[in-house]
Amino acid sequence: MVIIMVIKARSAKAVAETIPAGEFKAKCLALMDRVAHDGASITVTKHGKPVAVLSPVLTTKASAFGFARGQIEISGDIVAPIDVVWDATQ
Repeated sequence: MVIIMVIKARSAKAVAETIPAGEFKAKCLALMDRVAHDGASITVTKHGKPVAVLSPVLTTKASAFGFARGQIEISGDIVAPIDVVWDATQ
C-alpha cells in the first residue's frame, strides 16, 4: 500500500509525496493533523490503485443574517417620523 499526498503550500504550489503503508500507519495522526491544517487531501493507494481519500471536513461559517430571529420584538411604528428635529451641523 502506498500513500500519495498532495500538499498545498501557502504559496498555492502543489507537491506530490509518496509514503509507504508502514510509514503511514506510524504517522497517521500526524498526517490527519496536516490535512486539517493545510486543507490538502491524501489519496491512499493499494498496489498503485487508489482505495481511499483522506480530506479535511469542509465547514461553512454561519451567516450573520437572521442571527437574532425570534429574539427581538418590535413595538410601535418604526417607520413613521419622530417628533425630534435633528441638526446635522452640530
